[in-house]
Amino acid sequence: MAHQDLSWRTVVQRRRYSDGLDAVEERLSTVAGTYAEPLGSAARSLLGAGGKRVRPLLTLLCASRRAPLAAAVVHAATAAELLHMATLVHDDVLDRAELRRGRATVAHEYGVETAVSTGNFLLARAFAELALTGDGAAVALLSKTAVGLSEGEVLQRQEAYDVTLGVDAYRRRCERKTADLFAAAARLGALLSGIGERQQLALGEYGRLLGLAFQVFDDILDLDGDEDLTGKRLGADIRDGTVTLPLIYALETRPDLGPRLRDGGRLDEAGVAALIAEVRATGAIARARGTATGFIERAQRLLSACSDDVERDLLGEVARSVVDRYA
Repeated sequence: MAHQDLSWRTVVQRRRYSDGLDAVEERLSTVAGTYAEPLGSAARSLLGAGGKRVRPLLTLLCASRRAPLAAAVVHAATAAELLHMATLVHDDVLDRAELRRGRATVAHEYGVETAVSTGNFLLARAFAELALTGDGAAVALLSKTAVGLSEGEVLQRQEAYDVTLGVDAYRRRCERKTADLFAAAARLGALLSGIGERQQLALGEYGRLLGLAFQVFDDILDLDGDEDLTGKRLGADIRDGTVTLPLIYALETRPDLGPRLRDGGRLDEAGVAALIAEVRATGAIARARGTATGFIERAQRLLSACSDDVERDLLGEVARSVVDRYA
């Protein structure tokens, strides 16, 4: 969800978060301009591809609204986005992806070596940015999250083409690769603005559930999305052997699809299209959508238990927007 789409109660509230995200964008631009070529150009290319900036928005919205947004909160929001950008670059290298958000990936445009170095640069800058807060607990939280991101990528490689993969293993991978960073982004805002630990944990769980839903919906788009809107070919997960929740559900109904999914990397375009059609026919996509919606409902219930020190209404809108985006 773009922050412009939120339902602002006052002009002051809108200005608070618009200015906060503008400050994050300025920090990102500064980081992208501080390194020698070609890494600087590669980082600026990734930054120019845009994005919803959901993770920085979570950090800002989970900070106490009782005080002005502190510089530490902006640094944390920037660090969360830099870590996310680093993982995008590295994922595109591993996936041999040519497009992201309808534009050439860093790996495709600048080469694999430059892409790996760019991802490493962004990762290092994420922690340099967070170190500016002077808060050891914040650095430890993001460090643990970064380790989990690496574990999630290893799991995805180890589980490639494993058609026996179950829901629990899928969820564990999604938590490491996606949900933990959403959770960290939310907790960082609360932590660095003085909100108590109990509410920090609740906001972190809200972020984790939001991230799980985000990943499931993203996996649905790979089978049932509009290529013009996603900027990616349908069936990428089938081709690279990533067994997602819709595929797991489809296999429960149609175990005979297993051998073809196991051979997904060797299927031609017609074969991938036919397999997608058969997965859709099982009802697996609707079932996966229901699971994702359940995560969102649980996230919203957590918000209702939080104090009004944070922007509960706006955080609820962010959660609903995840569902609306994939409706």
